[in-house]
This record gives sequence, C-alpha cells and structure tokens, in this order.
Amino acid sequence: MSYKIVEELQSSHERKPASELPPPSPPSEEGKKTSRPQPVPRLVSLDAYRGFIMILLAASGFGLGRMARQPEESRLWELVSRDQFERLAFHFDHPPWQSNYAYGSLDAREGNPWMRFKVSFWDLIQPAFMFMVGVAMPFSYRRREGVGQSPWKRTIHATVRAVVLISLGVFLYSQQYESTNWIFTNVLAQIGLGYFFVYLLAQRPHWMQVTGFAVILVGTWIGVHVYEPPPLGEIELNRETMNRQELLEQIGSAYDPEEVNASYEKAEIFAPPYQQWSKNGNAFHDFDVWALNVLPRPQSDDPFLFNGGGYQTLNFVPSMATMLLGLFCGQLLLSAVPPRRKFFYLVGGALGCLALGVAAGATCCPIVKRIWTPAWVLFSGGYVMGMLALFYLLFDLLPLKRMAFPLVVVGMNSIFVYMTGQLARTWLADKVVDIHFGWAISRLLERIAEPIGATKVWGVDSIEAGKILADVFEPLITSVSALAVIWLLCYWLYRQRIFIRI
Repeated sequence: MSYKIVEELQSSHERKPASELPPPSPPSEEGKKTSRPQPVPRLVSLDAYRGFIMILLAASGFGLGRMARQPEESRLWELVSRDQFERLAFHFDHPPWQSNYAYGSLDAREGNPWMRFKVSFWDLIQPAFMFMVGVAMPFSYRRREGVGQSPWKRTIHATVRAVVLISLGVFLYSQQYESTNWIFTNVLAQIGLGYFFVYLLAQRPHWMQVTGFAVILVGTWIGVHVYEPPPLGEIELNRETMNRQELLEQIGSAYDPEEVNASYEKAEIFAPPYQQWSKNGNAFHDFDVWALNVLPRPQSDDPFLFNGGGYQTLNFVPSMATMLLGLFCGQLLLSAVPPRRKFFYLVGGALGCLALGVAAGATCCPIVKRIWTPAWVLFSGGYVMGMLALFYLLFDLLPLKRMAFPLVVVGMNSIFVYMTGQLARTWLADKVVDIHFGWAISRLLERIAEPIGATKVWGVDSIEAGKILADVFEPLITSVSALAVIWLLCYWLYRQRIFIRI
C-alpha cells in the first residue's frame, strides 16, 4: 500500500533567475514520437459517487436494518409505524435470497416476473463498489501511461493490488475467528480475485472486452444451470458428535435445506427448472465445500460446510462482468464524446441493462445478488450505471460541484474509510463519541422528545423519554456517531493532501 501525498514543489529552474536559465532546445523527432498523453482532469462525479457508497458502508446502513428487527414489544413501535419503518428498512438490509421484487411488495414471489423492477438499495452497494473499480481503471491506466510507466510495471502494480485486496478481505473475515479463515466472500477479496483478469481485458480492443463480458455471463449461466446438485434428502450435520470425514460425507450426499440454513418460507429454494440456483445447493457452493477444505481452517470452522448467507467464492467470476460494465463507462467518460451525449449514453445503457436483467430473471435465470447470477449482473448494472449518470449530471454537467465536497472528501480515501468502518466503527462510537460527547447526545434526545411526541406517547417526562429514545434508536445513534468521526478523519487527511491507496 503506498501513501501518495500531493505536494506543490517548485522545480530547480523556478528557483533560478531567468537570466541563468539555458535557452529552450527544440523538440527532437524522437521526442515528438514518444510524446505522452496529457493528464486527464479528475471528474468530481466519480469521487462523489465513490464517497456516497463509502459513507453508506461506514455507517452500516445507519443501523436501520437492525432497528427493524426489534421485537414486537419494543417501545419503538409505539412511536413509529412498524409497517412503514420496515418498508424503509428494506432498503438498508439484504433480502434473504432473490433480489428483485414487484413494487409495493416485500415478498419476492409476488407479482408478475416481468414487472419485478424493485430492489433493496442495500443490495446495490457492493455492485456499485465493484462497478466503480471498473470505472477507475481507464483513468488509472491513462495516468500511469502519462507519467511514463512501462506496461510491465503497470502489470506488476495490478498484480500487487489484486493480492493486497484479497489479503485484506481474508483479514477482515478472520476477525471473528481464532486463526486465519481462508474465506473469500468479502467485497475486497472478490474484487481482488477478479481484478487482474479485468485489467488484462482492459488492455485489449473493445470488441474483445465485449466478447469477454458475454462469455463470462453465458459461461456462468451454463456452468450453474447444467450442474446437478445433490438430490433433496435428509442429512445430519453435528460438529459435536461427528468427525471431519463424516461431516463432509453428509454434506455431499444430499441437499437438506434446514441443515444448510435455507428455507422455503424465505424463498431461498427454487422449484424446477431453477433448483440449481438455490441457497447452498448450487455449483458454487459445492466448489467451496471442496476448495476451502483444502486450505488450513480455524478449528471452530473445520471443515467448511456452508456459508450462512449463501455467499460463495466463485461469485468473483460473474462479478468481473460488473467491473467490465464500469470499465466500459470509464472508457466512455474518457472519450472525446460531448459531455451531454455521454450522459444520454449512460442513461440508455442503464435502461438497457435493467430491461435485459428483468427479462433474464423472468425467463431463464433468477436474479440473486448472493451468488451474483448473470441476471443480477445486468439488473444491478442498470441501477449502478443510472446512479453514475445522475452523479455525472449533478456534479460535472450542472454547476453543483461545491455541493459534492462532503462526498469527495470521503471518496478520495475510500480504502481508509472502508477499513476503518469495518474495524473501528463500534469502538469509535463507544470510546470516542459516547465517552466524550454522550452527555450532548443525551441532552439533544431530551430536547427533541417532546416535539416528536415521545413524552405523550410513552407518558413520561423528557428525561425518561430521552433514555428510551437512546435505547430504541441505539443502532442509528451508533452508526451516525462513528460516521461523523470517520468523516472528520477524512477531512483532516484531505486538508493534509494525504490519500491512502493500494
């Protein structure tokens, strides 16, 4: 990881009087032939988009998903409508399995399949993250080419970046275990696994990139759809009474949804002809049961049997197509196409991807984020491309660049924000904000208790109402508190011109 500090330095010529400067020499023919590309101006929209995604990740969805899971007897539901809150919180949590919904429904099985355009906004965070990695590639390539970096050095840098991202992903996943847990489902590991291959395609002609995109989608669909998972049946997975070999024999003998954390009630199990895309009953899952048990495992998770959320290592293969969509958009933004036309191309591409994704979901391939199905690539690609178009319109076409500043501050240090949010979010909220500013938060809650009707609903005074508010809104308060500290750290780094990158 390199620490790139932007400083303004005067050259040695600038420190000499003009009379002492040697006369300029005319450029040689060789110099003309090897002239480098001009630096590309940084688009505010890209940093703002990246910052927007990082803020949501650092805030962990503002804790709204956790709040929605409070029990029926929680006093929160005396103050707000649980039904309306759950509809809001739907967009700050991951659905159980299928990712597209009919408008107005919270059940993925309801509605006409051709009209299921609704998606949880929280499901779009990871594809937006990966999409922006692809968008940044052409800019990074042009910049490195502009400073004279050789193709060999650029390839080494891409390799190192991929390895570092994978390592960081494994490091983060291992935090809850007693030793390194070689699981590759964290977003950083997923980006790292596919990054080098996308980088190689980025050096190829455009037709080859488009061909690679199509091959990834079609190849993934064929690989999963023709695969025959173990038949439905009853198995027993008991780590306390069974040894490693017995557990592996059981998991490979039959598909028992209850034993692999899958349920019909949550629509995590598909009926024929799509049963191959069910949770922990697909080709990607079976690959992990084999591959992850070849690697050293922590004692508490040995052998690996299934991922509780249904996420799989091979998700990185179709997710490369998401990064390629970003690559296409980055190339468009770098091109000589007029800015307004770029915006309309982005909007058209977004609508096209969204329509193709819904059509694929209705005819041949379920839309599931947790295993990154080809239909999900297109469906989510439409949304994240549309978001890029919106940010490009607001901050590069319209005179609103100043409004993007709070987002840009975060977007310029995205890897710092992500790692800090993952490792220190709770610590920042408890040890920094609560200890030193908890009194201010308590006073604020007491002051707003009466205006929002809490004292009347709960029949208590403002002090007691403030305590209840602190309890039921604890996830929101913790998330916002940690985010505030992270943003201030980013602002300090920005003022110091310190940008941490891989």
